[in-house]
Amino acid sequence: MAETATMEPTHSSLVVPIPEAEPAVAALRSRLDSSAAGGMPAHITVLHPFLAPARMTPSVLAAVRLIVAGVPRFFLSLDRVGWFGERVVWLDPQPAEPFRELTNRIAARFPQAPPYEGRFTEVVPHLTVGHDHPVADLRAAGDEVRAHLPIRARVTSLHLMAGCPGHAGSWHTVTDFPLG
Repeated sequence: MAETATMEPTHSSLVVPIPEAEPAVAALRSRLDSSAAGGMPAHITVLHPFLAPARMTPSVLAAVRLIVAGVPRFFLSLDRVGWFGERVVWLDPQPAEPFRELTNRIAARFPQAPPYEGRFTEVVPHLTVGHDHPVADLRAAGDEVRAHLPIRARVTSLHLMAGCPGHAGSWHTVTDFPLG
């Protein structure tokens, strides 16, 4: 029997999984979102990339836990399909403000981990359905998922995920942080 080597995670991400969206988006994401093949569930990103997994000290985890506890639990509705140009189709969470608040608070505490490596001037909370595929495929995905809207969920925690982008099944939950 051959032994399978496990790869040490190289990246971490702070996300809010939305399991209620899985029935509507799982098949689409498996074809159109590379993070799904990596094991990342349907989610709304709060901060990616976060710190390298090797830097996840007890004090870092305690700081994140304290920040997240300061944001109340809330209900959300995914009721609109959105687009970033013609490259990314996504679902729009309402309200979006608690996600922005979490992102801003954590990024302020950890300035060495700016959201999306500082590539965007504005962080738009979203649940990615698909990206970087032919626009016809993405439009069809948007139409398909629209038939399942609205999707309602209760947000109660933030998850620290670790994995290796581009490696199947590598993303996993390290810990979760309950909202207040």
